[in-house]
Amino acid sequence: MNADTRPLLEVRGLCVSYGKVEALHQAGIEVGAGQIVTVIGPNGAGKTTLLSAVMGLLPSRGEIVFDGEPQPRPDVEYLVTRGMALVPEKRELFGEMSVEDNLVLGAFQRYRRGERDYRDTLEEVYALFPRLKERRAQAAGTLSGGERQMLAVGRALMGKPRLLMLDEPSLGLAPLIVREIFRIIASLRERGVSILLVEQNARAALQVADYGYVLEMGEITMHGPAHELATDPRVIEAYLGLGKHQERLAP
Repeated sequence: MNADTRPLLEVRGLCVSYGKVEALHQAGIEVGAGQIVTVIGPNGAGKTTLLSAVMGLLPSRGEIVFDGEPQPRPDVEYLVTRGMALVPEKRELFGEMSVEDNLVLGAFQRYRRGERDYRDTLEEVYALFPRLKERRAQAAGTLSGGERQMLAVGRALMGKPRLLMLDEPSLGLAPLIVREIFRIIASLRERGVSILLVEQNARAALQVADYGYVLEMGEITMHGPAHELATDPRVIEAYLGLGKHQERLAP
């Protein structure tokens, strides 16, 4: 495989254990440049563990290659400087700080490298999330759930990531806000950002993704183009609901 077709992220044989309990067993995924790849599965399947291990937040065994470079011991700070970003499920915002200060913090590594164009990126984020611009002086802790999710994604984008990993971005959000979040995720692909999306809302995830993996009990049990998984009877029965597979998100 040459450099032009090589996946941006390659994960092979990834294993993670909590004590004697193996939470992830021989997991393998790939994310191509400019792709949205989703990992769906039930609660407790190991989806968050997968993202945390790739980011270097958990010790793991296996092979992780990012942008052609093997990561024998993934290191968070190094991977961030290389262009990887994670938006965790809990969002982890600084509640007492303003929306804008939270966003500017997302460009910290760029600032350390001597890049001073983060204000341009800030305007790009505001264009993507007009609501954040309206609330830029407001304390992050006073935002609604949907606005906090937008802020968490916006903060990650301030680092200009090549790979954005999202952990349950729709969790706890109203259906209308979920649609808005997924429309924004789709628009990021058009900006050249590759996305690894972990999501319990299988219907929304498969509609926006190019490729999908099903993770169950710590193992990848199915994978394929997202549109094929969305029509697979096993996926429909387990994750989409019988008779509901023709539903679509509103444009």
